[in-house]
Amino acid sequence: MRTAQRVEVRGRVQGVGFRPFVCRLAREFDLDGWVRNRGGSVEIHAEGEPAAIERFIEALVSRAPPLADPQPAVRRPAEFRGCAGFDILHSDSGTETPIHVPPDHFVCPDCLDEMRDPASRRYRYPFINCTQCGPRYTLIDRLPYDRPNTAMADFPLCEDCRREYEDIHDRRYHAQPLACPRCGPVLEFREPSACVAIPGNEPALSGCIEALRRGRIVAVKGIGGYHLLCDARSDAAVGRLRERKRRPDKPLAVLIPWFEDEGLDWLACLAEPSPEERDLLASPLRPIVIVKRSADSDLSGLIAPGLDEIGLMFPYSPLHHLLAGDYGAPLVATSANLSGEPVLTDGAEVERRLAHVADAFLHHDRPIRRPADDSVYRRSAGTMRPFRLGRGSAPLELALPHPVSVPTLALGADLKNTVALAVEDRVVVSPHLGNLGAPRSLDVFEQLIRELSGLYGIEPKRVVCDAHPDYFSGRWARTCGLPVHRVLHHHAHASALCGEFTPDGPILVFAWDGTGFGGDGTLWGGEALLGRPGGWRRVGSLRPFRLIGGEKASAEPWRCALAACWEAGLAWSGCPVDAAPFRHAWERGINSPYTTSAGRLFDAAAALLGVALDQSHEGQAGMRLEALAGDTGDFLELPLRRENGLYRVDWTPLLPALMNGSRPAADRSALLHASLAQAVLAQARAVRGESGVNLAGLTGGVFQNRVLAEHAARLLRTDGFEVVLPASLPVNDAAISYGQIVETAHAGPSIQ
Repeated sequence: MRTAQRVEVRGRVQGVGFRPFVCRLAREFDLDGWVRNRGGSVEIHAEGEPAAIERFIEALVSRAPPLADPQPAVRRPAEFRGCAGFDILHSDSGTETPIHVPPDHFVCPDCLDEMRDPASRRYRYPFINCTQCGPRYTLIDRLPYDRPNTAMADFPLCEDCRREYEDIHDRRYHAQPLACPRCGPVLEFREPSACVAIPGNEPALSGCIEALRRGRIVAVKGIGGYHLLCDARSDAAVGRLRERKRRPDKPLAVLIPWFEDEGLDWLACLAEPSPEERDLLASPLRPIVIVKRSADSDLSGLIAPGLDEIGLMFPYSPLHHLLAGDYGAPLVATSANLSGEPVLTDGAEVERRLAHVADAFLHHDRPIRRPADDSVYRRSAGTMRPFRLGRGSAPLELALPHPVSVPTLALGADLKNTVALAVEDRVVVSPHLGNLGAPRSLDVFEQLIRELSGLYGIEPKRVVCDAHPDYFSGRWARTCGLPVHRVLHHHAHASALCGEFTPDGPILVFAWDGTGFGGDGTLWGGEALLGRPGGWRRVGSLRPFRLIGGEKASAEPWRCALAACWEAGLAWSGCPVDAAPFRHAWERGINSPYTTSAGRLFDAAAALLGVALDQSHEGQAGMRLEALAGDTGDFLELPLRRENGLYRVDWTPLLPALMNGSRPAADRSALLHASLAQAVLAQARAVRGESGVNLAGLTGGVFQNRVLAEHAARLLRTDGFEVVLPASLPVNDAAISYGQIVETAHAGPSIQ
């Protein structure tokens, strides 16, 4: 006897080929009925033999498409209607179910093979895709995920594409971004100085490749924004890019051709990746992966000055495959933006704002609804960890260990900004936005908040921001008209870590970074926090010192070195300026706030070693110290003193050793790392002696430093501690928005 069931499947089931999968599965089990998108879920009416319906419902999860992430199906008896066949119905826009927006996906192997087949009508088509690949997050206007609700709405399907779209046996059945050369987006190459404008896919590609071969810098529109491309082996081209973009030192990502084994051949020529790094590079995520540079690499030395690692990626979109393959050699592929701003997405704006940077432009007419920079990963402490959330990895959906009482928007930090939206026990973390202090960033920040709220159907009733009184995000919060809850920066770091691992009891978290506003009004940055979200107690810190010039010290490490030496009663002969005026300000506390920052301590060490007196980008001094560190096992046992309830690490005995020019700089850098790792262990032992805590966490931007993180984790584990580091979220300030949500869900009154 045939019966009927109404089935609802939630989770990531839109934009991943789930409805076509349901259709094929239903026909396999001889079921009639229909499937449709409904708000954030998929609704199914299935009629057939009861045993067949049971097997069908089980297979909805066990055999789901690779990009889907369905939750167990919820079903109830339904009226038997005698349906004939199984169909995809028009979507229902109801939004009472949670919405899951899929991230952008790389081009799948089937589409890649088709793009390379001269007999295919999509041969070398730069926008080929199917239900299992292509843009999603950067394409969707709203859910349900149907073509009219995407940036493809203005590209009507041709007869051939329509036939594929309606054929249940075709892999493009109900593929919403479906297109071909007859009906889809088209490239245009422009070289303004030569008055050249070349429309059409093949001519535009040829023009772009020819310009790159002439050493030109080309801005290329991708999935989530524009890249700046140039020859990665040419000092002249890379040097011009750095000069024009005013990016003298920050590492540049490199795009490697990928065709059968060719990509791995290039990888072997340029770098020495571990198996895990190689697997992640070639995975569907296709992120930038930071790997050790090989000694005989012929990449320009300007790619990552002063470092022994480079950021590599394989092509992820059809256009990137064509460009990298046609060029046949590595290309710099860095974000097309200015000074920490979000990546640019609009052609006219790119030509206007980057006219002094790019020589030419490769545009296309498929709109980018919102920016998504490339994801970045690096191996640390035995695991591949994200350093930046972006294309393919965000929006990132996470569970909350404790639900929020009202829909909540968290604004994150001002550097490496992400925002987060939470409702009940679910949170969505946005892709990397950038530095909110840069021009244009606040506009994109507001756009991102509006669009995330609209996409997910979450109307915030409360805003959470950093406790720093002068953060841009905090100023925005004061004008948004919603109740505001303030969270200390390092409490957010610690709570983000707890949100990932949900420990049963208290945890000791070492939160080391640049600076963050502390509960005592000073600038924290080398803290040990004991407890759990909503109940953190500061139990350890580094010896404080004054930052000469306040925020200027983060760009000029010599200021940190001077202040550290004066704090220790030492003189420094390597100061590049007349120190007398700064001494006056330091002694009187004029624009010289106290800090306990581990990041600024690393800056001071870099200046004392002569590695970096100035830095052009955040973290440069620490990165160079890490790259320099040798393998010596020497360390200094730094004094640990009990002061006002805190275990303070006195780092001043390090300074004479760091200034000892008779010892190799690599040894001195290794000594710094080893001594600070030993200091972490000493603090942990002291706190364990009082509290009995045996779980320790390492978080904050300073623990991006692999040498420090691995050394500290190893010492702690050897001493019997269980150790955790962020795994789903970056260790840096990109995790702050999630931590603000976790902390607020547990906390009491707002910090004013």
